[in-house]
Amino acid sequence: MTSTALAATLFGPEDLRMIEHPLDKLASGMVRIRFGAGGICGSDMHYFRHARTGDFVVKSPLVLGHEISGEVVEISGSAANLKVGDRVAVNPSRWCGHCVACREGRPNLCENIYFMGSASKTPHMQGGFANYFDAIPAQCVKIPDHVSYQAAALAEPLAVCLHAVARAGNIEGKRGIIFGAGPIGLLTMLAAHRAGMADVTVADIAPAPLAFATRLGASHVENVSAGEEGLKAQAASRPYDVAFEVSGTAAGLASAIGIVRRGGVVVQIGNLPGGQIPTPSNAVMAKEIDLRGSFRFGFEFMTAVELIGAGSVDVLSLVTAERPLSTAPDALRLALDRSQSVKVVLTAN
Repeated sequence: MTSTALAATLFGPEDLRMIEHPLDKLASGMVRIRFGAGGICGSDMHYFRHARTGDFVVKSPLVLGHEISGEVVEISGSAANLKVGDRVAVNPSRWCGHCVACREGRPNLCENIYFMGSASKTPHMQGGFANYFDAIPAQCVKIPDHVSYQAAALAEPLAVCLHAVARAGNIEGKRGIIFGAGPIGLLTMLAAHRAGMADVTVADIAPAPLAFATRLGASHVENVSAGEEGLKAQAASRPYDVAFEVSGTAAGLASAIGIVRRGGVVVQIGNLPGGQIPTPSNAVMAKEIDLRGSFRFGFEFMTAVELIGAGSVDVLSLVTAERPLSTAPDALRLALDRSQSVKVVLTAN
């Protein structure tokens, strides 16, 4: 067994280095995993560019990566239903199981949660962009042999979107709009279709991701870089019942609140790098809009793995590039270029 791990470690804004870290002896109750694949997420890109995402600020070197999968290579202690050699999708959430939120069945709001590759706690919980990393058995969900590591790694963003769609309530037969055509926006579209939403418009300011949304089955796409006249015309004839704000921008939230019908629902998924989004509160009040936050996911992770295994959601349809883990800094730069990339996935080789 190797004594070191090569890890994509962030030291500051745009200062991501491949560092050889020593591997400690595996602690009791832990599982060691050999990296299989990892998706580069929007929050990884925020960390890379700003050394923060939302209110979470990097205060010490942080290994990125929370969309991850791999092979179990070592187990210390008891690990029910797991054995060396198992191929797993790794849930980056480590919930306490006993706080108020956990007891209420909302573990994504756990008061004591640790989340891989996140600066939400100090010391930070290191991520999975390393050729070996550790987890607890509860984080490991076995995947069938026919599911690639690349697909399994994308169970995490799919779970985010399944949770966001659930936060919208019953959307069957309703008309919706998604602001932001990045990977989360596109997966939200697929999840909304699966939940029975009859008509889904995707809005963005960049033509390349909008073209991708069309290929993936968007009912309509709108380029709002020059204004929202097209959206307003559509909304005037057929109002939007639900808006999903994925862009993480003040303009996106204002547009979502402005375009949704009176009495409609706005689900905020996007995370602004600086942590604050001005809200047009008078419109929320006067239109009696339900403005709902959506944070990470709970038990939807298991559902996401099941859907990928069953072929019900083609997560690999979003992947535009694969790069070796050893080239993570360059892969992050590629992922930031929306004209070239939708989803970049890191692989072991």
